[in-house]
Order: sequence, then structure tokens, then C-alpha cells
Amino acid sequence: MTSTNLHRNTVAGFGDEWERFDQTGLPSEEHQRLFDAYFSVFPWDIISERSEGFDLGCGSGRWAKLAAPRVGTLHCIDPSSAIEVAKRNLSNNPNCIFHHASVDNIPLEDKSMDFGYSLGVLHHIPDTEAAMKACVSKLKTGAPFLVYLYYAFDNRPLWFRSIWKLSEIFRATISKMPHNLRYLASQIMAFLIYLPLAKTSLILEKLGINVNNIPLSSYRRCSFYTMRTDALDRFGTQLEQRFTQQQIQKMMENAGLENIKFSTELPFWCAVGYRKN
Repeated sequence: MTSTNLHRNTVAGFGDEWERFDQTGLPSEEHQRLFDAYFSVFPWDIISERSEGFDLGCGSGRWAKLAAPRVGTLHCIDPSSAIEVAKRNLSNNPNCIFHHASVDNIPLEDKSMDFGYSLGVLHHIPDTEAAMKACVSKLKTGAPFLVYLYYAFDNRPLWFRSIWKLSEIFRATISKMPHNLRYLASQIMAFLIYLPLAKTSLILEKLGINVNNIPLSSYRRCSFYTMRTDALDRFGTQLEQRFTQQQIQKMMENAGLENIKFSTELPFWCAVGYRKN
């Protein structure tokens, strides 16, 4: 079946990204800390070793590696070549099932899953709301769906948003380069921008200064490996959409979710909702 809700250049870019950064270089402590941040509002208390669910846009299997041991069956779904990276990274998790598929061709029965999550993926899909509806359609009534979508800096000052708009000029140029050049450009950005700002934020924080509104301060306790990965993600991706908390709330409601809860901590915005019927 032909996939229509998919940006092919973006999918190819993520295949390249996860093959370069397969996350084997990510320190285990940092991996767990990042996982805990993304899943901070996920209701693990209603998930058991018999639960069956899905990771939509699993990429390298970074999140699946820590989610799989806590569930019965985890379906890892990705339209890019990264699915092969996930297979290697999750080879010790026999409860993982892999699907090379897009969001509009999810090979699961409707109303069959006990949970689902999609982290950092749906904002790279042309019709984000339609993609969310496709995910929710696979859930049983009352099952949770966790989503992370890039925020529109709606909780940041105007000057912060202006800096982001300036960075968009670089992304628009770099993301259209051949893969090797966009990789090189992103790594230069990681070294010259991500690393100095992150470490400066760490120093200022130790001096008692609030660094929450310093760009890239969220990386102050991250490894350079994570900075390099995210620089390629940020500047090497052609299609990127951002949403306010209110817009995400509306999309989740339109997708058939209720009892929606947002995390009040970074990364923004993570939210969980439960299928109504």
C-alpha cells in the first residue's frame, strides 16, 4: 500500500541519522535519565508484563530498549532504514516485533493495543493530526498514548523565539545538502554552538544563576554524543513542525484521547492521553 502521509526526504534523512548515531555511544546513565524525562507522565502502573503496545517511529530503538523489558510485546515501527539499526540494538529483546511501515500503514489491528507511544516523530509527518488519529485507532478503549511533539516556544520569551527563527535559516539550507555535507555541517554546529552554550549554562547554574531561558541549556548535563545526534536531527531534517500546548491538546482530543496530561518539565511538550472509545 502506498504511503501518502510521509515526507520521503525526511524519512531518508532519519535513516541516515540513525545509521550514523545508532546510540551505542550513549552513556547508560544518560540514556536512563532521558528515558525517564520523556516517560515522566506515562502510567507505568497500569502496564504489566502482559501488555502489548507499539513504538511508532522507533528509529534506532533508543526508547524501546528501556521500554521492552517492562512490557509483554512491543511493536517497533519505522518507515526508514533505521528499522535495521533497531533490530540490531534490540536483538536481546525477543519480545520486540519489527515493522518497516509508515504511520498510515500501521500493520496492527484496530483497538488491539494496550498502550502506544511516539516520541519526536509526528512533527516530522505532513499531517500530524491524521498521524495521531492513526496511532490512537490501534489502542483499546482506555489505553494510554504518549506523545512528544516539538514545542512552539510558547512558554519562552519573544527574544528566545526570535533566535529560533534565525536558526531556521540554517536548517533550511543544511537540510537540503547531500547527507555527508549535512552531517559535516551539523557536527560543526554541535561543536561551535551546542557545546559552548551547554557548558556555559552548566557553569552559570553552579554559580546559582537560573539558566532556563538560555538557548540549549537543556544540554548542560548531556554528553557531546547527544549534542552531535540532536544537531543532525535539528539541522538535517527537512520537514519540522512545531506546536503550542493548546494546539497539541486540541489534536489529541480530535484524535479521540481524553484525560490528557502534560509534563511540566523538559522536554516540551510531552503529553499522555487515553482512548475514549
